[in-house]
Amino acid sequence: MQAIVKKNGMIKGIIGYKVLDYKNVEPILTQLRSCAMQHPGFITAEFLVSEGDESVGVMISTWETMENWRTWVGSKGTLALLRRARTSVTGTPRITAYRTMPTVEWS
Repeated sequence: MQAIVKKNGMIKGIIGYKVLDYKNVEPILTQLRSCAMQHPGFITAEFLVSEGDESVGVMISTWETMENWRTWVGSKGTLALLRRARTSVTGTPRITAYRTMPTVEWS
């Protein structure tokens, strides 16, 4: 069985981090989401915490295009918020993006 795949899926932008103190990082995450909401192409965002290690968290945001994601993640506001988060996380956040691949039909 082979899937026929559309190439123009949405973008899932992921910022992963290891948190030292959620009390301090939570307002920054909220500000990151608010910042994203003001950028073109933003669809939604959510925060996830690992069940296996509660110090590991991610923010997953959904964007219309890769260009929308890149513009937001490289914006002065986003970079300033990520710098502010450094006191509440260890290491640098892992920033990645994935394109969704919705199937059209299965054959």
